[in-house]
Amino acid sequence: MKTFLRVLAVAAALLCPSLALAHGVTSADQLFIEQSAGSQLIPFAYLGAKHMVTGYDHLLFLIGVIFFLFQMREVAVYVTLFSIGHSTTLLFGVLSGTHVDPFLIDAIIGLSVVYKGLDNLGFFKKRLGFQPNTKGAVLIFGLFHGLGLATKLQDFELSSEGLVGNIVAFNVGVELGQLLALGVVLIGMGFWRRSDGFTRHAKRVNRMLVAAGLVLTATQLMGFAGLLGDS
Repeated sequence: MKTFLRVLAVAAALLCPSLALAHGVTSADQLFIEQSAGSQLIPFAYLGAKHMVTGYDHLLFLIGVIFFLFQMREVAVYVTLFSIGHSTTLLFGVLSGTHVDPFLIDAIIGLSVVYKGLDNLGFFKKRLGFQPNTKGAVLIFGLFHGLGLATKLQDFELSSEGLVGNIVAFNVGVELGQLLALGVVLIGMGFWRRSDGFTRHAKRVNRMLVAAGLVLTATQLMGFAGLLGDS
């Protein structure tokens, strides 16, 4: 499906100048979050959904996860594992106040994209002689994706009033946004898989995933190195 391939190519190109903003939040949304007090369930759910739909690092990883999953039952299993992972660390990170360096977390998230692209290319089995547990890897990387979300929220001054409910609502929104984005991706993948171009271009697309993940990782590591240099 040529259109789907072009979309992926354009997306990968657009990533390069803005990878440092993988968990970016608009100034208007930031202002709302910091000024919110009390229960704001619907707005926080909306912000969670918006963040996931525009969070290309999460979406690239999910595209890699479902790339060769042809049955909805398999898709549901893997997406559920990813959701359990990022929901756990998102809620725990914010509510416990556990903070980690955002550059390092986003670098690991970049590596998750690299991993899935390599996994889809059969790199581990062909080159290294072993096959990682794919389900376990999706769950573990899901933990890091959730920690990335938590780290971004911790950059803001969150009111303690209604915090638990608002963060739970944000997480629910993330899940809804994930389902929405995943639905669009699955529709596109469904059309593409029925074309002759799927087999011909599958390797190329997964190489693009690896390249995008490497650029994301390198960008975040450079940001971390710059932070160390300034301190």
